[in-house]
Amino acid sequence: MTGAVEGRLAKLGIELPEPMPPIANYVPFAQGGNLIVIAGQGPAVSGKYAVIGKLGTTVSVEEGYRAARLCFINVLAHLKAACGGELDRVGRVLRVGGFIAATPDFTQHGAVMDGASDLAVAAFEDLGRHARTSISAASLPLDVAVLVEAMFWIV
Repeated sequence: MTGAVEGRLAKLGIELPEPMPPIANYVPFAQGGNLIVIAGQGPAVSGKYAVIGKLGTTVSVEEGYRAARLCFINVLAHLKAACGGELDRVGRVLRVGGFIAATPDFTQHGAVMDGASDLAVAAFEDLGRHARTSISAASLPLDVAVLVEAMFWIV
């Protein structure tokens, strides 16, 4: 039986992928009590990074938005694993953090990160409204354009 969150994702045409393994010495998620933190996820599709480069040069704001959305899909894949396959256990999306590879003069971080935030709200409705930080970076691992991490309260 599919839960409400996965039903909303299905209506958006989103099927969660298998979670990708970490690319270095860290775990993909950590849980303390009712909090789950998902490590930064890149814009992967079928195990390959789909959006690489920098905002302000080779990556447009629209591509950055798509990258942030893809990152959040990968966050959700790890969250599903952390919740034993039950995304409906999420009581609240608490925080979404975004790292955006960008030129020093790039200023549209919010428009890029809305790709993740819009999906959080679409998937979890009002429980998806969250605090957020968007940070510019000179570069990101494997030249991805965006990384997204998140924190969830589980019930």
